[in-house]
Amino acid sequence: MIKIYHNPRCQKSREGLQILEQSGKEFEVIKYLEDIPSKEELRKVLDCLGITPEMLVRKNEAIWKENYRGKLLSQEEILDAMILHPKLIERPIVVNGGKAVIGRPPKLVEDIL
Repeated sequence: MIKIYHNPRCQKSREGLQILEQSGKEFEVIKYLEDIPSKEELRKVLDCLGITPEMLVRKNEAIWKENYRGKLLSQEEILDAMILHPKLIERPIVVNGGKAVIGRPPKLVEDIL
C-alpha cells in the first residue's frame, strides 16, 4: 500500500497528494502532524529514503533554529526532536513498498508510482 505523509497546509504536500489521486492507485494518507509517527516508523521511512535523520529535518523551521541548530545531536536525538515537533519532518513523503521519496518538487512522487 502506498502511503503519503501529508500536511494539508503545505502547498507541496497538496500537490503530491493530487499526483497520487490522479494516478488512480490506492493509497493511505497519514496526517503526520496529528498521527505522529513512532521512532520505529520514522526509522523505516529513513531506510526507504536511504537518508539520515538530519536530512529529513526542515532546518528553516523556527523550532529547529531556536532549539537545535548548531548543536551536536545524535541520530536518536534528531529522531526525538521530529517526534516532539513533527512540523520538523520534511513533506510530503511517499512510501511505496521498500522505496520512498520526498516530494520536493512534487513531480518526484511520480517516480515512486
